[in-house]
Amino acid sequence: MGEFEEIAKKANEIILESISEGVFTVDHNWRIMTFNRAAEEITGTPRNDAIGRYCWEVFRSNMCERACALKRTMKEGKSFVSSSTYIIDSRQQQVPITVSTSPLKDKQGKILGGVETFRDHSLVEELRRELSGSFTVGDMVSRSKTMKRIFNILPQVAESDSTVLLEGDTGTGKELMANALHNLSWRKNEPFVAINCGALPDTLLESELFGYKAGAFTNADKNKPGLFQAAGKGTILLDEIGDTSAAFQVRLLRVLEEKEFQPLGSVEKIKTDTRIIAATNRDLAAMVEKGEFRRDLFYRINIIRLHLPSLRERMEDIPLLCDRFIKKMNNLRGRAVSQVGKEAMVLLLGHDYPGNIRELENIIEHAFVLCHEGEIGADHLPAYLLSHKKDQIADRTPLATNLRTTEEEVIVEALRQHGYNRLAAAKALGIHKSTLFRKLKKYNITLPQIDGRKGRKESH
Repeated sequence: MGEFEEIAKKANEIILESISEGVFTVDHNWRIMTFNRAAEEITGTPRNDAIGRYCWEVFRSNMCERACALKRTMKEGKSFVSSSTYIIDSRQQQVPITVSTSPLKDKQGKILGGVETFRDHSLVEELRRELSGSFTVGDMVSRSKTMKRIFNILPQVAESDSTVLLEGDTGTGKELMANALHNLSWRKNEPFVAINCGALPDTLLESELFGYKAGAFTNADKNKPGLFQAAGKGTILLDEIGDTSAAFQVRLLRVLEEKEFQPLGSVEKIKTDTRIIAATNRDLAAMVEKGEFRRDLFYRINIIRLHLPSLRERMEDIPLLCDRFIKKMNNLRGRAVSQVGKEAMVLLLGHDYPGNIRELENIIEHAFVLCHEGEIGADHLPAYLLSHKKDQIADRTPLATNLRTTEEEVIVEALRQHGYNRLAAAKALGIHKSTLFRKLKKYNITLPQIDGRKGRKESH
């Protein structure tokens, strides 16, 4: 190698080490040959650990199995630019990136392997979320004002050791909220355990929580520690606490007050420093008044109460949640689904979600069975959602037209009476403001240029 070629080689190496994009090359056997500094930083994998390994072992992307851009480049012998995807780094964190690939050729034009360049878009994604008004805590994402208020106080709630009561319908994300509280607290490196209290009879529930000694009951051949011992100084979530019996509530109250418990069949008590978070989909306050839940236990667990709104009260979060579930399913199944298409999104926004967020996630999982890449279309959704299309056709019948006209007139009159203030009109109609917004769009109701929002500031 001549002196000029040596200088050019060193210059190329310096450039590759100084740029912010990750760059690596592979041979025909998909073994990594070179791996620059930025690639180390983005993937979290040291160069010495990366070189010689298969690229999919280091560059763990949802594109690797079915839509590998580098594979397509080496097969077709041409470059491809800016495919959006994500990788899982060495810390098991999801990193959004864009990828460009090119064939690696010798002087005679023979393909020796491939070059992949990728850019970390984590900051761009964070800015996009901020601009869209969304807010993320743990695995929860929302632009709903109600959820943002909860997110804002979550760090202070997490720092305290007070018992927290999480209320909300089934599927609203109570366990995710409990997990977020745990991960924001000083207990984050300790265990987080959860148990559904309503799914077990008293005896089994007590043995699961408090453990038992050998001989405590038939077939108890050896000592078994309970979840309180397993949690240690961590956090335990008692889900569906409203479904427990009065007898169990007495025992749980004693644990909360004395900070100790007694395994079944034991005469000794064990101290506990576990933080307790309780969750329920029932109205405990109403149950207390009816004598269905112990008043003293209610006040003991109701030190801090957080109510999670149902999905129909935060419909503005559906696109965000869809994006989150699509990323999750792409990662699990190696797919390249991009987003929910417009027609499908209209159907999703028109549904009431009795199963809340869990139902929406199941809908996206159903769509992944039929959709492997690109946009999720209306035909990829469950059949019961497609019935909304039939409803739209039925709207054209004379009876439906009359009903539509009546509802439209009621909405317009409510807006007029409240100076076209949409929030006030929604309250007067007894519906959520997001429901009113959908109906305004459905009936093509146009508000005056000068409306109730100009006279006073309205929250949206």
